[in-house]
Amino acid sequence: MIILSGIQPSGTLHIGNYFGMMKPAIALQEKGDAYLFIADYHALTSSPSPELLRRRSVDVAIDFLACGLDASKTVFFRQSEVPQVTELAWILSCLTPMGLLERCHSFKDKVAQGISPNHGLFAYPVLMASDILIYGSNLVPVGKDQKQHIEVARDIAIRFNNAYGEILTVPEPFIREEVAVVPGTDGRKMSKSYGNTIEIFGSEKETKKKIMGIVTDSKGLDDPKDPDACPVFALCKLFADQQKLDEMRSKYLAPGYGYGHAKKELLELFESHFAALRKKREELLQDLPYVESVLKIGAEKASALAESNMKRIRKAVGL
Repeated sequence: MIILSGIQPSGTLHIGNYFGMMKPAIALQEKGDAYLFIADYHALTSSPSPELLRRRSVDVAIDFLACGLDASKTVFFRQSEVPQVTELAWILSCLTPMGLLERCHSFKDKVAQGISPNHGLFAYPVLMASDILIYGSNLVPVGKDQKQHIEVARDIAIRFNNAYGEILTVPEPFIREEVAVVPGTDGRKMSKSYGNTIEIFGSEKETKKKIMGIVTDSKGLDDPKDPDACPVFALCKLFADQQKLDEMRSKYLAPGYGYGHAKKELLELFESHFAALRKKREELLQDLPYVESVLKIGAEKASALAESNMKRIRKAVGL
């Protein structure tokens, strides 16, 4: 089984990325042949400066390695170092109906947020389909917001196979529903676009400021509170075991426990969870040649598989 996922180097990674995509993807490296790429081509849709894009790509690589990615079990690489991906994207574009892309929520949401639309942003799902299909991926771990894009990839694969024969593997999404949507500091879905994130490896001072600033209702210290309606408790559920959560639930329902207390408990859980990973990241920062070697070896492996599959695809379409 080939398991594939990718992540954009579009900014500092946050706990929404970690629980929604990173942790599940790393766990699945034990379940099959894992491929994980840094989606630097996709990041071009927002036109970052060249220097910023390169730095963010390296930062993503360091973050994944610090969080437990095993380079001996996962093929880890930059998307742009596998040129066959863009070749396949053009072939798939010629089979993709405009209406299919026009129905994609992600494009409409970004435009509604004031992002200037470009063709890359509109055609994003086709390149994503190419990322998935070129390796014969069976399983694709994604956040809930990316489920529609997997459906688009499946639709394109089926269209291709109907036209040229059973060549492309039709992928399945893998979504952990219990952490599919991680709340941000303002209660909305955690997203860099909303500016409501808590970074995985932010400074201790900044992390504390963000956690203590999480928006809650105005209930007082002695008022009973509903933990299931509180974003602080929702975030604690990502870190804590059931015993800890049961203890916190009892405190929420009793007088004398305020949201400030809950936020302090969340901060302790956060720091405990990421302390060892933070230390590992510091070590990787001192050994950037190792990080680059992991990406280089990963790109060579990914390119070999992509080229093998592209030979069959080129022949099928008449090239």
